[in-house]
Parts: sequence; C-alpha cells; structure tokens
Amino acid sequence: MDTITLVLADDHAVVRSGLRMLLEAEDDLVVLAEAGEIDAARRKVSAHKPDVLVLDLNMPGPPSLPAIPDLAGATAVVVLTMQNDPAFAREAFQAGARGYVLKEAADAELVEAVRAAAAGRTYLNPGMGARIAAAPAVDDGPPDGLSDRELGILRLIALGHTNAEIAQTLFLSVRTVESHRSHIQQKTGMSSRAELVRYALSHKLIGA
Repeated sequence: MDTITLVLADDHAVVRSGLRMLLEAEDDLVVLAEAGEIDAARRKVSAHKPDVLVLDLNMPGPPSLPAIPDLAGATAVVVLTMQNDPAFAREAFQAGARGYVLKEAADAELVEAVRAAAAGRTYLNPGMGARIAAAPAVDDGPPDGLSDRELGILRLIALGHTNAEIAQTLFLSVRTVESHRSHIQQKTGMSSRAELVRYALSHKLIGA
C-alpha cells in the first residue's frame, strides 16, 4: 500500500497530538510536520510537499479559507473544523479543498477523507452534504442594503486592513471609518473581523 504523507495545521497542540495518533495508527499514513497557524502551514507544505494538508479553519492570525487556493496545488486540502455551517463548506470546496470534516466526527471520518483526497476524490460529511443541498444559493451581492462606500470599507476590513489604514487609503478620517464599520456591523449582523471576512467571502466581495 502506498504511503500517504500529511501535514497537520491546527492551533491546539493537544488536538494535533490526537490527530497524529489517529492518523499514524494507520499503516499507510505518515505525518511529516505540524503547524499552528496558516503562515507556518504554508512553509511546512512548501518544505515537505505532503500528499494531504489537514487544515483547521479557525486558527489565530491570517484567515485560513482564503489561503486554500494557493495550498491546494500538488497537496490536497482536507478541512477539519468545528464550523458546522454550509456556507463555510461551500466556500472551502469552491476554493479547492477536497474534504470537509467536522471535528466532532473526526475519529470516524478523517482517515476516510484523507485517503479520498489523496486519491483525487472529494469527501464531505454526510450531514453537511444534506444541509448544503437544502440551503438556498447565496446571492451575488450583499442583501443587507450596504452602500458602495460600506462595501469598499468591508472589502478592506476583510483583507486585514486596520481602521487607520482604511482611512489613509480612502482619504477619510478614522472616526468616519469607525462610523461606517459600525453601520456595516449593524446591517450584516456581524461583529468580529472573522465574521466580516466570512460575510465578504460568501458574497464574493473578495477572492477566496
């Protein structure tokens, strides 16, 4: 049986340890390296060129989801996450992931997903697949009455810019940017930067 090589990316060392034990209990799976955030994952994938990257979506630092297209070249990406949300799964597959496994089902499904991804197939948690099929398609534009100015500011927020940087870029005062950001949060119902990134991705305001 051919050996499948892996890199694990999760910000919790105890989770990585458990995943390593689960995966290396299989004769054909070998973990080459681990990472605790997305930039380290990029370096480990570049250095080791594994068959599969097991990737957590919710690590500190830059968001993981927009990084999937760059990572999903010769390496197959299997998302392992607590995000039980069809929007995340849909975006992950659109970005190039080959697997989407919920952490609550990791023991039963991760090995199967890794083998499927390494063979060029896709794997989706069955319950999540049913929810995606039932979920309405996302409109091309935001449905929450955002103005053109608010859309521009939201894009910059999602790309990681601070209020001060946005103010400088758009020739606005920081207070004006803060006011726009407050309106964006009220209209979208999103409060944290991570939620705004997800919103921008799901409405195709930024590239995945």
